[in-house]
Amino acid sequence: QVQLVESGGGLVQAGGSLRLSCAASARTFSAYDMGWFRQAPGKEREYVAGISRSNGNTAYADFVKGRFTISRDNAKKTVYLQMNSLKPEDTAVYYCAAKMVPEWYNYWGQGTQVTVSS
Repeated sequence: QVQLVESGGGLVQAGGSLRLSCAASARTFSAYDMGWFRQAPGKEREYVAGISRSNGNTAYADFVKGRFTISRDNAKKTVYLQMNSLKPEDTAVYYCAAKMVPEWYNYWGQGTQVTVSS
């Protein structure tokens, strides 16, 4: 069982930066692949970025490549999403998620709101 708590959301101007954090309660945090998703009003939830449990390999949606960076600190049981060069279209609720291979993401946080003003 994994509990995830996101923090770090807020209001920022276009071009600005935010850093999201997700603290996990899992005993074996290092055994989980971690990811960030987002959901904008009226849209479906979409994948943003992921980081593997084993070697820290990362993956990104095309629309955030070069702007967002996902990282993890297994000792702190925390995953981060550094968001730079933010755009108004990045406005959404951002969710942290966890999974164990070969499953899909099945543990979710409550979400944190990110609002980017133009």
